[in-house]
Amino acid sequence: DHSASDYVQMKQRRLNYHARVLEFFENYDLLLTPSLSVAAFPVERLIPEHWEQHPWDWLRWAGFSYPFNLTWLPAATCPSGFTHDGLPVGLQIVGGHRQDKKVLQASRAFETAQPWAQRRPLE
Repeated sequence: DHSASDYVQMKQRRLNYHARVLEFFENYDLLLTPSLSVAAFPVERLIPEHWEQHPWDWLRWAGFSYPFNLTWLPAATCPSGFTHDGLPVGLQIVGGHRQDKKVLQASRAFETAQPWAQRRPLE
């Protein structure tokens, strides 16, 4: 149960966090992070197998995207390689406020430059 006051407080915290993240982009064009902190898992699964006992703890394995969803910043995930088992690994490219075009251009450049651009998982 949350009050209107709680809602306003949380909204203000979100705006404060957004402002702090924007400060980063005053000095940098893009931020690169892993897409996930775990290897890819079967598409039929909602969460990685070893996380079934703690499904609410998704921030520990998918937490790289959440800050940018929360702050309304543009981000894209690109294939960035494969594990030793042939599973795909992703790179997240994040841009500053209204920098969607820059994110898409960087994503295209990264994917084009990779020697495995046409490779598919588990080939």
